[in-house]
Amino acid sequence: MEHPVSVETGGFDGFVAARAGELFAAAWLLTNDVHHAEDLVQTALSKTYGRYDSFDNDRHFEAYVRTTMYRTFVSWWRRLAWRSETPSDSPPDLPAPVTDIEPGTDLRRALASLPRMQRTVLVLRYFEDRSTRDVAQLLGIPEGTVTSHVSRGLAALRTSPQLNQEDQP
Repeated sequence: MEHPVSVETGGFDGFVAARAGELFAAAWLLTNDVHHAEDLVQTALSKTYGRYDSFDNDRHFEAYVRTTMYRTFVSWWRRLAWRSETPSDSPPDLPAPVTDIEPGTDLRRALASLPRMQRTVLVLRYFEDRSTRDVAQLLGIPEGTVTSHVSRGLAALRTSPQLNQEDQP
């Protein structure tokens, strides 16, 4: 997937306008929740905003943003506070419709049933098309751990009741 080398005329705002959809798609696959995905992208962008001018092109900056996004997701996963929200008396806002980025509902449910680290590794390996080495470096874990999570995640997906025979990896 080729990205424009730079959106120099738009600076950071141009980068966000051009890449936010794909960043959101990756975040949504990780979180399986529209609101958490929006929070994850927003957090990653706010953490990286000050470094935009230090990159020579938007492709390099995007890699930095994605690394920040995946590491933030893992840190949120490790922190119990992120998962312990309290319900409200008022009904939630309706989520924005997820359009062309949505994989099949069955696949989404099957991914959601996996432990978060397995889901993260599978999204990075198969939806982001990253190598085992890239995933290990991105998440700060050994390559053997990545391989183990991939193996266990794929095994779980193969036996997942949410997937039809033709959807299985």
